[in-house]
Amino acid sequence: MTAALVLAAVVAVLAAGALGWRSRMRAGARIDALAARVDPDDRVRSGTGLDGALDHLERAVARLEADRAEAGAAERRLVEAIDAIPQGVVVCDAEGAVVLHNRAGAVYTEARHGDALVEAAMSDLVGRALAGEMASDTIELFGPPRRTLTITAVPLGVGAPGAVATIDDVTERRRLEAVRRDFVANISHELKTPVGALALLAETLVDEEDPAVTARLAERMLDEAHRVGRTIDDLLELSRIEVEEERHRELVAVHQLLAGAVERIRPAADQRGIDLRVGEAHPRITVTGDRRQLVSAVFNLLENAVKYSDPGSPVELRARAHGAWVDIEVEDHGVGIPPRDLQRIFERFYRVDQARSRETGGTGLGLAIVRHIVTNHDGEVFVDSREGEGTTFTLRLPSDTAPFSETG
Repeated sequence: MTAALVLAAVVAVLAAGALGWRSRMRAGARIDALAARVDPDDRVRSGTGLDGALDHLERAVARLEADRAEAGAAERRLVEAIDAIPQGVVVCDAEGAVVLHNRAGAVYTEARHGDALVEAAMSDLVGRALAGEMASDTIELFGPPRRTLTITAVPLGVGAPGAVATIDDVTERRRLEAVRRDFVANISHELKTPVGALALLAETLVDEEDPAVTARLAERMLDEAHRVGRTIDDLLELSRIEVEEERHRELVAVHQLLAGAVERIRPAADQRGIDLRVGEAHPRITVTGDRRQLVSAVFNLLENAVKYSDPGSPVELRARAHGAWVDIEVEDHGVGIPPRDLQRIFERFYRVDQARSRETGGTGLGLAIVRHIVTNHDGEVFVDSREGEGTTFTLRLPSDTAPFSETG
């Protein structure tokens, strides 16, 4: 009986061991299968039994974590790259819901004010793109500020159905195109008129035998040639000021700046009998900038004042420092500027009085040059005018003047 019990116990132990071995084998097989699902490329076990299967799974999990970290880094790089795009980018899924957008595109995915119009237009274009059609539209937002936007939506591939929309703010591009067109049209007109006059005068001169008439025709031709030359000179000056990136900067005494401008305008003022009255600027009033440009700005204002003043009337030039600014004022007592023209006088080729400009030989570029020079020097230009009474232009420039009393 005792021997039978011992045999039964041994059989039981052997049976339990066999069952445990089969269970471990099944567990190892399941772990291997799981590891293969995690990492299909790794099918080689580094050991046997359950321990080998666990090693296999650990390698698969480690590789999965590395792949996930790499994918996260790639996604961050993609987001940073999209955010760097100046145009708005919005990615939608197959239902039209936004799944990704860059920083610029975020502005248009939140409906508010004029951007709600952009969102509505984009939604319509995305719907067309989801139907397989590339769609584009340009919309005007009247602001303020006024903007022009071009929205384009294209369908994504079959593997990842959806659509991507881009929003491009073309406001500045359109403005520059308009400026270019106006510039070409204006310069063509400005040069065509004197060149046509030169051709007509030359044709008349060919058949003219009277010395007095010939002299008058030659004088007229000289005037027209000078007019063309002045227009070209002003165009070159304006172009140079606009594109000049590295500007020469130095400390400029304002009284010397005024003296340089007065010296240039004096012959024209004397010819028209204009009384130039120059106020004494304190020697310690200074600004930092390009001396030649600043003299040119003051000269252009003086030239404008002399041209539009009646013979014998005064033109006053003065400067004063106040706080962080220096004001240079040019005042005339001429015809003045109508209120409707005050906002446009700094445009290229804009003239308040076309007939008077032809008589005085103005190019219509002087005030445009002034505006660009002042902008280059971080300043401002103001105008105050009354028709029939006169005009005052004020150049306001940042001061480099140490505190002092002009009366002391």
